[in-house]
Amino acid sequence: MSKSNGTPSNPFESINRLQLSMRHIKVWFTAGMGFFTDAYDLFIIGAIITTIVNAYNYAGISIKGFTEYLVYIPGVNTKGEVAFWTGLLASSAIWTAILGQLIFGRIADVWGRKKVYGVEAALLSLGALFSAFSPSLPWLIAFRSIMGLGIGGDYPVSSVIMSEYANVKDRGKLIALVFANQGIGTVVAVAVGMGAALALPPDVAWRVMAGVGAIPAALVIYLRRTVPETPRFALVAKGDAQEAKKAAQFLGADLNAEKADLRKHDWSSFLRNFGLVLVGTATTWFILDIAFYGTGVFSGPIVSALFGSPFPKTASPTNPISLGDFQHDQALSIELAGLPFFVGFFGYFTAVALMDKLGRKAIQVLGFVMMAALYAVVASLAITKGTSISGFLIPSTAAFALYALTFFFIDFGPNTTTFVVPAEAFPTNFRTTAHGISAASGKLGAAITTYLFPTLLATIGVKEILYLLAALSIVGAVLTLAFVPETKGKALEELGKEVSVQEIAS
Repeated sequence: MSKSNGTPSNPFESINRLQLSMRHIKVWFTAGMGFFTDAYDLFIIGAIITTIVNAYNYAGISIKGFTEYLVYIPGVNTKGEVAFWTGLLASSAIWTAILGQLIFGRIADVWGRKKVYGVEAALLSLGALFSAFSPSLPWLIAFRSIMGLGIGGDYPVSSVIMSEYANVKDRGKLIALVFANQGIGTVVAVAVGMGAALALPPDVAWRVMAGVGAIPAALVIYLRRTVPETPRFALVAKGDAQEAKKAAQFLGADLNAEKADLRKHDWSSFLRNFGLVLVGTATTWFILDIAFYGTGVFSGPIVSALFGSPFPKTASPTNPISLGDFQHDQALSIELAGLPFFVGFFGYFTAVALMDKLGRKAIQVLGFVMMAALYAVVASLAITKGTSISGFLIPSTAAFALYALTFFFIDFGPNTTTFVVPAEAFPTNFRTTAHGISAASGKLGAAITTYLFPTLLATIGVKEILYLLAALSIVGAVLTLAFVPETKGKALEELGKEVSVQEIAS
């Protein structure tokens, strides 16, 4: 049905009804490489830390400019200093990612998506490359901070570009596919980490691990600069019907945009209509990233606590193993740390397959509930000695399998859905802003837990950490039920209250 003047109620109906095409896939590939780098970095920084630390502890190899910061050496440093620098290194990129999410999120709603697209990829690529050549730990932290700024900027811009180019039927899977590049990035990180550890001495291996992260983002900088402005931003935010029509032609759609009547929100109407939704998307992402980054960056120490260390217990700086033995054992330790991520890999693509069938809200609640159950079960089965786990009431392999399943439900559930929903649930001229705020809230949880995790591991131990994560996961499920909307099958213009439900239905 048309309005009285004969124009369609929703000028984006042709985009909403498009069939999935190679043009959508091109946008997915262009958008996804930043998230490949994000996940690569999440895993690889843990591998870098353990490579430097284990090289000294088991092979007596000191890497000047790094070992004295990350390894406790009596008379050289204190355990408190080591915990400080380890936490700062692990969390530095996360803190600046918060700034990137907030800054790029707002800029992309004011200047446009195209104005900033590619800039954030250049930042994260350069930061990763420079990290590989860091002369000392403070420099590594500085370069990773630059990389983090780019990673943060990628969240709101790439997710929203994908959502605004997607059709309604496939929008959930397309946005989830962008995010699923995290799964690919993690698998590659494990492979690169193992290969570098096995083939190279530790002082070179960690640099290769860091530098490879620059490649994927660098490959798409040019493609990002050539992506047109999205039709929705061009029409709703800028009021430029000709640019909107040109952008729609990128997808093979035809917009009747000259007389479109769409509501443009101001801050007052945005907060009035979407304030509680923003509370829901931000708080659930905050809780999710406490679990995801805490268990992700420090997967190695957690897995070692659950499954044992591959290094001989008799090895020490004064009784070192050979370089060849160290390389073998370090590669094995990276493999063990990566095993839960391989389980999580399938979670990403299960979410892609079911996102537009089950719906975002149902998947998020299910993921949080299963995370809580698995964390609690593994913790309850653990036998502790002080803050350490000395064994389990079931075989350790079975306990490890249960722990690894948490990664499946994280990635199938809230790790994907907290990314998807903010890209859909807000109006056009606040969409990247709201996604940036939600993502920054998540990264705040990630930064806090990453910084505190070394201290928590030393003071309360893995078992109590798992109980804490179980409780937080229950809170995440409750917040999802209370504040997160279901966006499946609804046009962005309806979700953003830019066109009424009646107009869309008619």
